[in-house]
Amino acid sequence: MNETEIKTIIEKQKNFFKTGATLSVSYRIDALKKLKKLIQENESGICAALQCDLGKSASESYMCEVGLTLSEITYMLAHIRKFAKEKTVATPLAQFASRSYVKPVPYGQVLIMSPWNYPFLLTMEPLVNAIAAGNTCIIKPSAYSAKTTELMAKLIAQCFDEKYVVVITGGRAENACLLNCQFDYIFFTGSQAVGKEVLRHAAKHLTPSTLELGGKSPCIVDETANLKLAARRIVFGKYLNCGQTCVAPDYLYCHADIKEKLVGYIKAEIKRQFGENPLENPNYGKIINEKHFARIMGLLNREKVIAGGSCDKDTLRIEPAVLDNVTWNDAVMQEEIFGPVLPVLTYTSLDEVFDIIKNQPHPLAGYFFSENKKAVQRFVSMVQFGGGCINDVVIHLATSNMGFGGVGASGMGSYHGKNGFDTFSHKKSIVDKKTWLDLPMRYQPYNHLYDKMIRMFLK
Repeated sequence: MNETEIKTIIEKQKNFFKTGATLSVSYRIDALKKLKKLIQENESGICAALQCDLGKSASESYMCEVGLTLSEITYMLAHIRKFAKEKTVATPLAQFASRSYVKPVPYGQVLIMSPWNYPFLLTMEPLVNAIAAGNTCIIKPSAYSAKTTELMAKLIAQCFDEKYVVVITGGRAENACLLNCQFDYIFFTGSQAVGKEVLRHAAKHLTPSTLELGGKSPCIVDETANLKLAARRIVFGKYLNCGQTCVAPDYLYCHADIKEKLVGYIKAEIKRQFGENPLENPNYGKIINEKHFARIMGLLNREKVIAGGSCDKDTLRIEPAVLDNVTWNDAVMQEEIFGPVLPVLTYTSLDEVFDIIKNQPHPLAGYFFSENKKAVQRFVSMVQFGGGCINDVVIHLATSNMGFGGVGASGMGSYHGKNGFDTFSHKKSIVDKKTWLDLPMRYQPYNHLYDKMIRMFLK
């Protein structure tokens, strides 16, 4: 799509929003119901596209993408009327007689830029929130997940007029064109490097933005943890989607006394979950493209590989790998891995680990396996990260009852459920002043009596 076509669509959406059609909560509910029905009717096609792009099985595609999207729509349909209501708040006595309230209103035209690793979920969930809040939307998915992007463009065109919601396909040229245009809100999910560019462009127009980025999310296991269960859950979360998950445990910090036992359980779990030869497992995914395949293989220090690590370049598959005796000087610790490679580090002092993590850029997620309640509380209170789990991994993002987002280098803003509705809404603060009474002390000329009255009200 060329620049002229993109600008024409943007103008159509701006004009449509001005009609006020999307302000009706009933209109938004109808749109969400249409979207839900469309997804349900095309589940098999969506799963097929995800399998083509990322090698995902139908089970994983539903559990981690389609099902979570449907769950978000269901939640929003159940709560949207409550979220959209104006909320009366207390009025100061000095403003008597009046009513004060906060009214959520849509920003207007929203740009949603989504990534390739969960191309359906990370496009549709913010779209659900944006529609619920009453916005028009332009969606720009990643060109890397070509089949899913193509299918989403087709489905959205069937469901909505382009003046309301539209998918724009393409690559960097389309991204650059969109970022040079003025929107009322930008929602971006992707890498930190691209996130900086998005924010730089947004700053030109003072456009409010949400950035969902990533980072090296730590997973700590102390000596009190249920090691067998910890291994099972860590292996699930680390190698899900072939490690291409923004909240995957990036590296493992375990107490030196339990390292050998934990690593043994992890090796056993890899075999149990993915089989003796994961490269032949039809339910194990693949790396998105050759560029990322080469990058991940470059992080594999063969001298430190103690499990897995074999690969098939033709199918872009890499076996779940475990690296031992890793230090912060290793290449694998210099960037977010975003692949099926688990570095293992050890510690003897939990305070030292907390200090090390606190001195790194704030990650998107943090995980701690422990039965020590005081240690858990210290971890939650002292270590900065977007969100996380105790005695599990990744599942904190699978709920509409909590916001999901990063902090610092891992992002700004959040979404899901009420947080998502609020993200795409501007909250107008309104004072409705009555006309049957007008207190005189704010007007000139001022006098001693008025000063005393003001001091009585404002203290």
